[in-house]
Amino acid sequence: MTSRDHHPSLLAGLIGSGIQASRTPAMQEREGAAQGLRLVYRLIDLDRLGLGPEALEELLTAAEWMGFAGLNITYPCKQAVVPLLHELSPDARALGAVNTVVLRDGRRIGHNTDGSGFAEGFRRGLPGVARARVVQLGAGGAGAAVAHALLAEGTGLLTVADTDPARAEALAAGLQARFGSDRAASCTDLAAAVAAADGLVNCTPVGMAKLPGLPLPAALLRAALWVAEIVYFPLETELLRTARALGCRTLDGGGMAVFQAVGAFRLFTGLAPDADRMLRHFAEMAAASD
Repeated sequence: MTSRDHHPSLLAGLIGSGIQASRTPAMQEREGAAQGLRLVYRLIDLDRLGLGPEALEELLTAAEWMGFAGLNITYPCKQAVVPLLHELSPDARALGAVNTVVLRDGRRIGHNTDGSGFAEGFRRGLPGVARARVVQLGAGGAGAAVAHALLAEGTGLLTVADTDPARAEALAAGLQARFGSDRAASCTDLAAAVAAADGLVNCTPVGMAKLPGLPLPAALLRAALWVAEIVYFPLETELLRTARALGCRTLDGGGMAVFQAVGAFRLFTGLAPDADRMLRHFAEMAAASD
C-alpha cells in the first residue's frame, strides 16, 4: 500500500457539449494533488454521448448513484439544469443559470461561479478601462453571469444583443430590476451601439474551436474599443485576433476559465484553492498547446 492510498479522494465532472478540449479536468486534478487530495474529474460530453440537455435529469441521477461530489455545467445546459435542482445560491437564483452543482446528502445545490470568475479576470486583465457604455453579445447562461458582473464592476449602461431578441430583452429586464432602469437595455441597432461603446464582450459560443468565426461584422470594430472574450479554446479567437490587429486592448477567456474553476474547487472540496498556482498551470497548458 502506498501513501497515495491514504489520501482522501473525490469524484467530480463536467457536463456540456463539445468539451473534449476543456482544461478544467487538469486544473482541478492538479490543484487537488497539490492539496493532498486524489481528485478525479470526468468529462460528460453530450456530443460524444449523442445526447442533448433533455438528458440532464438522468445524468444527474447517475452522478449521484456513482458518488460524484459535484458537477460543473457548461453550454448548453446552464439554464436547463436549474429546474432539476433542490436549492440555488443567491447568485445562481439572481442569474437564472448554474455552472456548478454540489451533490450532498441527496440534494442538488446550484451555484454560479461564472460571474465572480469573469469579474476577477476583468479586474486583472483590463484595469482602468472606460466602461460608461459596454455592448455584450450573447444572453445565455454565461452571458447572464457576465452581464451582472459588468454592472457590479461599474459599467454605466450595458447593451445586450442576442440572435434571439426575446432572450436579450429578458436579460435586460432582469438587469434593470436589479441595477436600475437606466443601467441596461436590449440592443435594437448593433452598429450604433458598438459605435457608441467603450468596450465589447463576447458571451456567445462563436469563436470556439467547434464554432469558428466572428460574432459580429469586423467592420464594427475600431481601435478605441476594448474587447473581451469568454471563449478560451482557442485562447486567441478570431475576434481577439481581429481586434488586436486594429490596436484594441483585449482580454482572452483564460482568466474567467481559471477563476470560475477556483470557485468550483472550493465548493466541491471545501478547501481553499491557490488561485495563482492554478493560473500558472493554465498558462503552462496554453503554452503547450500553441
